[in-house]
This record gives sequence, C-alpha cells and structure tokens, in this order.
Amino acid sequence: MQLYAQHPVHRSRQVTADLGVLAWFVLWVLVARVVHGAVLVLAEPGQAVEDLGRSVAGTMDSAAGAAEDVPLVGDELSAPFGALADAGGSVSGAGQSAQDAVGTLAAVLAVVLVVLPVGWLLLRWLPWRLRWVREAEAARTLLRGTPDLHVLAARALATAPLPQLATLPPGTGAAWHAGDPGAVRALAGLELRRLGLRPPAPDVLAGGPVS
Repeated sequence: MQLYAQHPVHRSRQVTADLGVLAWFVLWVLVARVVHGAVLVLAEPGQAVEDLGRSVAGTMDSAAGAAEDVPLVGDELSAPFGALADAGGSVSGAGQSAQDAVGTLAAVLAVVLVVLPVGWLLLRWLPWRLRWVREAEAARTLLRGTPDLHVLAARALATAPLPQLATLPPGTGAAWHAGDPGAVRALAGLELRRLGLRPPAPDVLAGGPVS
C-alpha cells in the first residue's frame, strides 16, 4: 500500500496535511489538560468542606467518648456529641460528593474538547487520504504487468479539469478515440500526474511490463 505520492510537490502537501492533523490533535489535548486542571480548582471548596466535616466528626466522637465515662449521666451527655459527630460525617460526605461532581465535569469537558474538534477534522481529512490511497493503488494495479493505459486515459478524459485537457496537443481526444498510442500515453500521464505518481518509463509505455 502506498501512502504518499511520488511527485515531491504532491507528497509535500500530503505530509503537511498529515502533520497538521497531528498538530491539531496535540493542540486540543493540551487545551483539554488546561481546562481539566482549571475545572478541578472548583473542587477545592469541596475538599475544605470534607476536611471540616471530618474534623468536626472526629472531635465530636472524642467528646462523646469522654462524656460516656461520666458516671450516671454519661449516656445523656454523649448523645448530643454523637449527633454532632453524625452531622460532621454528613458534611464530609457532601464535600466528597461535590468533589466527585467536579471531577466528572472536568473529565467530560476534557473528552469533549478533544473528541469534537479532532473528530471534525478527521471527518474531512481521513476520507481524502483514504480516497487517494485507493486511487493510487488502483492506478499501480493498472500499471503492473502490461500497463492498461487506456483505462487511465479514459479516466483523465472523464474527470480532468478542462484547463488541464486544454494543455494537451490539439486533436488529442480524437486521436485517443482512434486508438493513437501517443494520445493514450498523454492522457494516462495526465491522470498519473493528478495522483502524484510518476509515469512509467518510456519502454513500459511502449508496451513493456512493469518490474
């Protein structure tokens, strides 16, 4: 499988496009990382709430334990501290939930920032590259063995822009229709140049096999 054209100018355009897609991907990965880090800053209040709730719960548990040691009224004295410890645990859980929500939001935004712009470009770049690969491979298949230049010539007549066809010698179309080898070679060469492929050597164009 041939991924790049043989003609330097055509190949340079393909390499530039491929590098552009890679640079576009790297750019949006970096942007996504920056946005991910910026959104995670929003989790700091949740972390503070979690730490506060954990601290309150720990302090109240200690106080409840100390109150239980008081004779006769220990259970009654420890009950309010236990309730405050439970409240501190709830506050800590709320802080953790807030952090989880911010983390999820940061991850989703990061993925979206990569998938949408990169996917948009891939939908335009990938079909173009795959189409060229298929056409170049088909052209090389036609040139293997005894080259079938008539198919390439017919393709050029059907799809080549009129300004390019106008550069051919006058009467090329009629000569091709009459089976003139020179006209067939000229039109086939036009199609190969469109694909950025080198025309076969003169002896091959004359009918010899492609090695």
